[in-house]
Amino acid sequence: MELDFERCYRAVDSRDQRFDGCFYTAVRTTGIYCRPSCPAVTPKRQNVTFYPSAAAAQRGGFRACRRCRPDAAPGSPEWDVRADTVGRAMRLIGDGIVDREGVAGLATRLGYTERHLNRMLTTELGAGPLALARAQRAQTARILVETTDLGLAEIAFAAGFGSVRQFNDTMLEVYAQAPGKLRETRPAVRGEAGVINLRLAYRAPLHVAALLEFLGARTLPGVDELDGETYRRGMVLPHGSARVELRPRERWVFATLWLSDVRDLAPAVARCRRLLDLDADPDAVDGTLGADPGLAAVVRKEPGVRVPRAVDGFEMAVRAVVGQQVSVSGARTTLGRLIRGVRGDLGGGSSGSSGPSGPAPAPASNHQLTGFPSAESIAELPDSAFGMPAARRATIRALATAVADHRIDLEPTADRTETTARLLELPGIGPWTAGYVAMRAIGDPDVFLATDLAARRGAAALDLPDSAKALAAHAERWRPWRSYALVRLWRSA
Repeated sequence: MELDFERCYRAVDSRDQRFDGCFYTAVRTTGIYCRPSCPAVTPKRQNVTFYPSAAAAQRGGFRACRRCRPDAAPGSPEWDVRADTVGRAMRLIGDGIVDREGVAGLATRLGYTERHLNRMLTTELGAGPLALARAQRAQTARILVETTDLGLAEIAFAAGFGSVRQFNDTMLEVYAQAPGKLRETRPAVRGEAGVINLRLAYRAPLHVAALLEFLGARTLPGVDELDGETYRRGMVLPHGSARVELRPRERWVFATLWLSDVRDLAPAVARCRRLLDLDADPDAVDGTLGADPGLAAVVRKEPGVRVPRAVDGFEMAVRAVVGQQVSVSGARTTLGRLIRGVRGDLGGGSSGSSGPSGPAPAPASNHQLTGFPSAESIAELPDSAFGMPAARRATIRALATAVADHRIDLEPTADRTETTARLLELPGIGPWTAGYVAMRAIGDPDVFLATDLAARRGAAALDLPDSAKALAAHAERWRPWRSYALVRLWRSA
C-alpha cells in the first residue's frame, strides 16, 4: 500500500483522528510508533516513517506509544470496502483464523498457497499473515492483562501465543514492558470475575440514535435487547458462547463482554465492531452522499449514519428471508416463534407458547441472551415450529442446510460475488434478499435495493426518483457507498 508522505504528515501535524487506523507514524529517534492523532509534539519530517499497519511498524523495530495506544485504533475502512483477496485476508485475520487454523488454514480459505498469500500481504501491508496475527495477539493480551485477573500464563494461551516465552518476548518488544509490569500499572479492576470491559474506538461522527433505533426495532427474545442506550445480545463464537453489552458514547463504544472461553476475545471484538460498523470512514461516505442535492440536507442533519451489520451471517440471512414482504413487527413475531421452536418452547407443536412473547426485561435477562440458533438446529425443526407459509419454510430449510453443509459462506470474510450467486440458486431467494444479506451479513458497502418499497418511499420524500428503474440509475452517483444511501432512504421513508 503506497502512502503519500505529504498527506500523511499533514494529518499528523493536525492530529486528524479521521486517519487513525489508516496508517501509523514511526519516529526513528524514539523507536516509537503512534496513531496520527497522537497528542505528542509533532516529530520532524526527517525522523518520520509511515507504515500501513501496526504489524509493519512492529516489524520495523518500533514499539507502540503508551500515550495514544496505536494498536487500539479503529481498523482501516479499506478492509470493509475491498472485496479482493487482501481485504478478505484482513477480515479473516481479524476474526482470529490464523490463531485457530494457522496460516495454512487462512491460505486454504482464500484459495492461494501460503507463499503467494504472504507475498501479497507483505507487498500491501508491509507484513505477512503471521506478523499481522502477532500484532493482534499482542493487543488481545494487553486487554486481558489490564482488564482481568487471569494468570499471565492463561492470558498467553488465551491470546493465541504458542508459549509463555513467546508471549513475554512479544509484549516486551511491542510495549517495551513485560506483562507483569503492564499489570502493575493498570487501573484497579472492578466488577465480577470473568468479565472484560473495554473501549472500542471509532471515527467520528457516529449517529448513535440511527444505529440503536434500527437494532432496537428488530430485537428478538433470547437473542438481543435494547435498554435505553444500552444494546445487549448473545453470540456464538468459535470456542463457546458469549454475551455483550454495548454503550455508545462520544469517541468510544464501551463494551462489557462475558465469554465462556477467553480465547474468543478477538473474534468477539471483531464482531462487535462489525455490528456497529465502527471501522467506517463517515467523512468519505458523507462527502460522496452529501454531494447529491437530494441527500445533502439529510446528511447535514444526521452526519455519521452507519450500516447496522451482523455478528452472525446465518441469523441475518434468516431475518432477510422472514422479512420478505412483511412488516418489521410481523417478522419479529415469526422469528420469535422459530426461536422458541428450537428451544423447545412450543409444547407438542401447538400454537401456544410457554416462552416469552417479546423482549425479556433488562437487565436480568442479560443472562438469558444466548444468540441465534444454529443452521443445524433450524434445519432439523418440524414443520409446526416455523409458523410461516410452506414456500418460505422450504427456503429457510434449504438455506440452513446449505450453511450447515458449508456450501454457502455468510460471513464478512466470504467472496461477495460467489455468496450472492449461491444464495440466488436457492428456492425463494431473489435479488432483494441476496442484496440485503450482502449488505448486512457480508458487509458490502455498495448494495442498493431499488425495488425496496421503503427505499422508494424515502426517495419520494426527498424528491428523488421513486420508480425502481429511475432510482437505480440515480443511485449510480452514490457509489461506492450505496448501502449507506439506502439506510438514509429508509430513515426518510
